[in-house]
Amino acid sequence: MDDISLKTLLIFLFAFIILSAFFSISATSMMAINRYRLKHLASTGHRGAKLTSQLLQQVDKLLGVVLLGSSLVNAAAASLVTIITIRLIGNSEWAVTLGALVLTFLLLVFSEITPKIIGASRPEMIAFPASYALMPLLRISRPIIWFINLFVHSLLWMVRFKPTNADAHKLSMEELRVLVLEESHFIPKGHQSILLNLFDLEAVTVDDVMIPRNQIEAIDIASSPEVLREQIATSHHSRLLVYRENLDNVVGIIDVRKTLAQLEGSEINSENLARLMREPYFIPEGTPLLSQLQHFRENRRKLGIVVDEYGELKGIAGLEDIIEEILGEFNPATPLQSGRYQKYEDGSFLVEGSSLLRDLNRKLGLSLPLEGPKTLNGLILEYFEDIPESGTSLKIAGYPMEIVQTQGRFVKMAKIFPKMDK
Repeated sequence: MDDISLKTLLIFLFAFIILSAFFSISATSMMAINRYRLKHLASTGHRGAKLTSQLLQQVDKLLGVVLLGSSLVNAAAASLVTIITIRLIGNSEWAVTLGALVLTFLLLVFSEITPKIIGASRPEMIAFPASYALMPLLRISRPIIWFINLFVHSLLWMVRFKPTNADAHKLSMEELRVLVLEESHFIPKGHQSILLNLFDLEAVTVDDVMIPRNQIEAIDIASSPEVLREQIATSHHSRLLVYRENLDNVVGIIDVRKTLAQLEGSEINSENLARLMREPYFIPEGTPLLSQLQHFRENRRKLGIVVDEYGELKGIAGLEDIIEEILGEFNPATPLQSGRYQKYEDGSFLVEGSSLLRDLNRKLGLSLPLEGPKTLNGLILEYFEDIPESGTSLKIAGYPMEIVQTQGRFVKMAKIFPKMDK
C-alpha cells in the first residue's frame, strides 16, 4: 500500500467507520422495532415493512450478515489505522498502541454508541431503508452465513440451548395490561378504560355485579289482580321476577312494558301473567362474566337468576350489568345524585350497607378489597365477626368507617371517610 496516498487511506478509513455505523444502527433498529406495528404496515403493502418483516423471520441469518459485515469492516479499519500510524509517527510499539486506542475511541463513539442510540430511538425510520441494503447482502452472503451458522447451531446444541422464534412468544393478560397502560398516550382514555375492563372480565364473576337477593323487586303470582297491576305499573325495572309464595320458588320473568301493553283493558291476574311470562333462566354463582356473556348470547336472554349449589336464590344479573362492567355506566350518577351515596364536605360518604364493593371502588374512587365479601355489609361483618352496633368505628384497607345504622343482622348505613396516610 506504499503507492496509495495518505489522503486516500483516510478516506477509506472514514468509509469503513461509516459502514460499521450502518451495521450497528441497522441491527439495533431491527431489534427495537414494534413487531405489531410492523405487521400492520406490512399488511398494508409497505415495501420497507415487508422486507424488514422477512429479515426478522430469519433472525439468525440477519445477525450473521450484520456481524460478518461489521467484523470485516472493523478489521479493515484496524489495518488501515496501523498503516496510517506508521506513516505519520513511525513503526514503534507506542505508536501502534496509540493508533489502536484512537480507532477504539472512534468506533465506540461513531460506530457503536451513537448509531445504536439513534437506531433504538427511531427504529422505523432506520430499519425500513436499511432493509433494502441488508436483504441483497443476505442473499449474496448466504453460503458464508450458512457455513458460520453451522458451527453456531452445533455449539448451541452442545450447550442444550434451543433458540425460539421471537414471534412465538405470546403476551399474557398481565403483559397486555402493562402494554395498554404504558401506551396510554396513544390510546384515548375511554378506549383504554374499556380495554382494561375487558382484561378483568374473566376474573370477575356474576357474584360481583348481581343485584343481591334483598334488593330484588319481584311479584307474587298469587297476589290479587289489584296488587299485581299496581306493582307492575309502578315498577322502575323493565323486567320483574315472578314467584309463588316465596322468592326461592321463581316461576318466571315478565317484561313490564309488554305485559302492560298486551293486558291493557284486561285484568292482570295469575292466569294472564302465566301466559305472558318466560321461564326463569338460572346462572350458577361464580360464573365468569366473559362466559356468562356468551351464555346470554347463546340462550338469547338478558336476565338470569344467580343460584348457589343448593339452588337457593342469591341475586339476579343482567346483560346490562356485564356491558356496564366493560363500558361503564350508561347513565352515571354522581354520589350526590344517587340515593345510595351521599357526599359530605369533609370528603366522607354515607353509603348503604348493601352497596357492592366494586361499585364503591368504581364510583367513589375507593380501593376496598374484592377478594372476599361482595357488599359493604359483608365486608364489615367479616371484619367484626359479629353484628356491630350503631356508632361503632373501624378501619378497613386504610379507610376509617362508622356504623350509622343497623337493622337486625344487617348494616343498613355506614359512613366512609377518606383514606388515611400511613
